[in-house]
Amino acid sequence: MHFTTVDFVIFALLLVASAGIGLFYAFSGGRQRTTQEFLMADRSMSCLPVSLSLLATFQSAVAILGAPSEVYTFGTQYWFLGCSYFLGLLIPAHVFIPVFYRLRLSSAYEYLELRFNKTVRICGTVTFIFQMVIYMGVVLYAPALALNAVTGFDLWGAVLAMGLVCTLYTALGGLKAVIWTDVFQTVVMFAGQLAVIVVGASQAGGIGEVWRKAVNGSRIAGLDLNPDPLERHTFWTLGVGGVFLMLALYGVNQAQVQRYLSSRTEKEAVMSCYVVFPCQQIVLCLGCLMGLVMFARYGEDSPLDKGYVKTNDQMVLYFVMDVFRDLPGLPGLFVACLFSGALSTISSAFNSLATVTMEDLIKPHFPNMTESKATLLSKGLALAYGLVCLAMAYIASIMGSVLQAAFSIFGMVGGPLLGLFCLGMFFPWANPIGAVVGLVAGLAMAFWIGIGSFVMRMSHSTPVPPLNTTALPLFDNMTATVMATLASATTAKPRPTGVEALYSLSYLWYSAHNSTTVVVVGLIVSFLTGPMKEKDLTPGTVFPVMGTLLFFLPERYREKLCCVTPLAQKPKEINTQPYQMAKKDSNGADEDLETRVALPSCQLTAHTVQETAL
Repeated sequence: MHFTTVDFVIFALLLVASAGIGLFYAFSGGRQRTTQEFLMADRSMSCLPVSLSLLATFQSAVAILGAPSEVYTFGTQYWFLGCSYFLGLLIPAHVFIPVFYRLRLSSAYEYLELRFNKTVRICGTVTFIFQMVIYMGVVLYAPALALNAVTGFDLWGAVLAMGLVCTLYTALGGLKAVIWTDVFQTVVMFAGQLAVIVVGASQAGGIGEVWRKAVNGSRIAGLDLNPDPLERHTFWTLGVGGVFLMLALYGVNQAQVQRYLSSRTEKEAVMSCYVVFPCQQIVLCLGCLMGLVMFARYGEDSPLDKGYVKTNDQMVLYFVMDVFRDLPGLPGLFVACLFSGALSTISSAFNSLATVTMEDLIKPHFPNMTESKATLLSKGLALAYGLVCLAMAYIASIMGSVLQAAFSIFGMVGGPLLGLFCLGMFFPWANPIGAVVGLVAGLAMAFWIGIGSFVMRMSHSTPVPPLNTTALPLFDNMTATVMATLASATTAKPRPTGVEALYSLSYLWYSAHNSTTVVVVGLIVSFLTGPMKEKDLTPGTVFPVMGTLLFFLPERYREKLCCVTPLAQKPKEINTQPYQMAKKDSNGADEDLETRVALPSCQLTAHTVQETAL
């Protein structure tokens, strides 16, 4: 199974078009002369491109390869993940976006300084950078490796072509280029997956026949309401545990927050969350349908069993090459679809990393830096992260079997960061010491479970049928890139106890477990070290969820519990100048941002309408 010239041309066209969009934004409009334009797209994006960009960042190459092989192996239980999208997008739309947007931030971690202090901000930033750098190399290398194994496509040729093209358009065109290339790449992804499903289903005798074979092969799963958190996929792990994964991704991840903040208005940012919802359901359907079409073609004789391919992610590519054997050009379209997933993910990573490094680590120390210098430095940072990404891809190639662990680290870090933001946003009495101790406790817990389960699986790796050792369907490239639990569907194992039970926790619960650890530890430490007072809080940094939940308490008790602070008003009603000035003045000064913007609490309450969005 090899590529024809037509396939190579289609693949090259994808790279040329992506680079072209980047160059277009580098030499048109404001020509990326300010950091505001380069990093925030001048806050001028409309709802549709932002929502498609949110979707593309979420849908990586690993997900395009992972979901079909998951459904082929275990059946459609995975489809219930769609239930978690409801809350996973409603909460960011009505809780996180209003808070971030009204504070006019550039980096999500700026919020942590406004709410706590500089130390917490730097802890959050460093954790994020660590997470993204490890992740970028793997997301670039994994699809190239699968492609090389199945089609003999040059491995480092693919990695270098993608890495360099992506670095080029991100460093030249800024966030505008990243968002518009994401839109183009989303269209290519849909086209590639649709082509496989349509051709594959027609070769199998139509979609009705595909469904019949799937039912006969017991691949159509019913509603599994088993509440056991150790079960890999049940309705509860997918529908509830999935919500926390979605929140870590769509609520507080810098790559996504930056998209919201680049919107023209807060309303457009919220709308983009709503638009992305049906798109995600379509993506999930396409992935699951592709798995069913694969089952209709191969039945129980998987290419993995026959030894045609070595791993699950190669299975999807083998299937694509098999279906499109006599159709030149279409394998190229699918590979373009695959690499669109990878490009959209790593370009977002470069841009968000350049933003946090600039806003959180460099600007505070060089408050007098000129705008042109800052823009040049931002472009340099995007370029540097591009080269780091290629280096990480090389390291990933050496690591081999540790690849799974690198993905695990990604998932491990998402939960504690979500916990840190929730601690600040929902619990007014949480203080900076509690925040730092909570984050450290959450990370420690995450690494303990993550590494523990990895070691446990290695030591227990008794030979099981290859069909059942599926790799995790990395359904969302930002947080769920956790480890696979090598669940054997056929052999009933005794239920683990003690620490082993903790290590056997379904990967979908990691985010929930780790973020809860941060909140609980953070609150306990905050109460022990003296909780924050209402007057010390920066206006607009706490979402009034506690005040809403405790509405039945008398006002004075709520005041004691610090539960009467309202949300900041929308920009059109409130003058954000004091905050913007504070930001400008105190970028390098020792004086905290909070002291500059805090109005007396009573004065603020008198001037603001309390909004309760829950």
